[in-house]
Amino acid sequence: MAAVSVLPSYQQQQRFVGGFPYFPGRRTLRIREKYVVLLVFALFGFVCFGGIFFLPDLRDRVSSDGYSGAAVAPDRFEGMFMPRMNGSSGARNRHGLDEAEDPHRGQDWLKFRQRISMDLPGAASDLRRPNTSADAGVKPEDPDSVPKPDLPNSAKSNASEVKIDKHPEDETVTKMRQEKIKEMMKFAWDNYVKYAWGQNELKPLSRRGHSASVFGSSSLGATIVDGLDTLYLMGLKEEFKQGREWVAQSFNFQSGSDISVFEVNIRFVGGFLACFALTGDEMFKDKAVEVAKKLLPAFNTATGIPMAMINIHTGAGRNWGWASGGSSILAEFGTLHLEFAYLTHLTGDRTYIDKVMKIRDVLLQLEKPGGLYPNYLNPNTGRWGQQHTSVGALGDSFYEYLLKAWIQSNGTDIVARQMYDEAIKGIEERLIQKSSGGLTYLSEFKNNRPEHKMDHLSCFAGGMLSLGSQWQPGETPVPNGPSLPHTKLAAELTNTCHESYIRSDTRLGPEAFRFDPMTEAKALRQNEKYYILRPEVIESYFYLWRLTKDPKYRDWGWDAAQAIEKYCRTDGGYSGIKDVYSTNPSLDDVQQSFFLAETLKYLYLLFSPDDLIPLSQWVLNTEAHPLPVLLSKVNH
Repeated sequence: MAAVSVLPSYQQQQRFVGGFPYFPGRRTLRIREKYVVLLVFALFGFVCFGGIFFLPDLRDRVSSDGYSGAAVAPDRFEGMFMPRMNGSSGARNRHGLDEAEDPHRGQDWLKFRQRISMDLPGAASDLRRPNTSADAGVKPEDPDSVPKPDLPNSAKSNASEVKIDKHPEDETVTKMRQEKIKEMMKFAWDNYVKYAWGQNELKPLSRRGHSASVFGSSSLGATIVDGLDTLYLMGLKEEFKQGREWVAQSFNFQSGSDISVFEVNIRFVGGFLACFALTGDEMFKDKAVEVAKKLLPAFNTATGIPMAMINIHTGAGRNWGWASGGSSILAEFGTLHLEFAYLTHLTGDRTYIDKVMKIRDVLLQLEKPGGLYPNYLNPNTGRWGQQHTSVGALGDSFYEYLLKAWIQSNGTDIVARQMYDEAIKGIEERLIQKSSGGLTYLSEFKNNRPEHKMDHLSCFAGGMLSLGSQWQPGETPVPNGPSLPHTKLAAELTNTCHESYIRSDTRLGPEAFRFDPMTEAKALRQNEKYYILRPEVIESYFYLWRLTKDPKYRDWGWDAAQAIEKYCRTDGGYSGIKDVYSTNPSLDDVQQSFFLAETLKYLYLLFSPDDLIPLSQWVLNTEAHPLPVLLSKVNH
């Protein structure tokens, strides 16, 4: 039997043409050879073109100055290792900003200079401040020369961003930012005056008044009362006078429908009391007493726990139908103490303080399941409702007022501090979670199981924890003092809330965000993606700035302010947006009164000196209305 050839068939038919082998049966490459060729081309493409993305950008990095020894100033290294402050390579960082717009770039630049000066001691005398005028075209001696943004004539127009590329702690920059926030407040107020004067809130697109159900059916001027103290603190004297005249002549607390005891207390009673504390004007105190007296029938329950709603015409109270079998809500009945305690202090009438102390007595006697306060309490039986605990919606300001009742008393209300400490211990043990990516967050607790969701409302907690760890009676908190309990936790929670902002396309945070193996600090459900001009994240920036003096909190606040300008400002005022993950979001057409009371106030205070509302003398209620620490000397 003939042996079978082991050569390929095309070699068996080999011929030569012109001295070279020719294979007539060979038309294409074999599969294995194709893969080899493809691999070679792929490797070639990776080497040639991959370098575009992976090699460092050395443009503008080479200094033209020669190196002359250890005494060379850090400025000479600036262009070699780090982009110059007044230039941009055109690259974009991971947050989508040009390098020249990156709010952290100035901070990193300064740290680099400081490191070089430590390594090269002889260069200290050569250190120079970054240019404070040429970068942005603003002369330091003339901050008023900053042009105000021109608004396009469209229903969804966006204000021009004020771009500042200089050291974050430069006083001119801080003043410029403060003035921009003041301009935002005036714009919001002027449009309310123009389109919705005397109404509760403004619909900036429709250009008419708006009223939420918590205000009942009457026009109570909620935006006026909520915004007055912000106008006063910003020095907007004519606008404050305008609002005061309306309160004196037109405010009429009458309504034939039900109103929220909680909302009326924090906005109206708190707003009037703050204006009295700031100005000494007796009219404001009288208005606060007038409103508070009409809320008292809500406390006529078997336990003294007030109802959520009251008809101020009939005095009849009721609870929300959805609230766990007719229960009262922890954040509502637990957020009355500051205003009622101050009313008793001013009037000598113990009715107010007795009402809130009765609430405290009931809570002290109740068992706390797992060391936690459930969100629902039946006002008739005195028993907890659904086992649901949250530091966000339904629970938030209860914990805030435990701490602030102690502060308001100048540290004498020891029981309030003990209740706060015990509540925070339960929160640390049950609610604090760490994501797979290292973010610390506050979960909710339902039926003995954590729900890995954090509300925008709960982002106030960073500020609360920082304030609780550093405030001492009669003392001004010392920034960057010794490490105290909860200071690290406060910073971590605030960072997580900041991440929820910068992970959205608008750089504004959603109403709630979730954590799971595939998601961190992002909203998953459509009804959680909206932003309604809420203040809580900026509130924590304010407290963390005051208590640490870390400039990143001012940077973060400014970043949020510019995002609000870009996506929320219209020709007729400011509006919430329905999807923070859309670069062209729909607007909800409501300028919330708390935007003027809280969001803009916290932004303004963030860029103000500490002697404007010093934390040793003032305590801010949950609507950011400043009330005095009662045993301290307050300067009007």
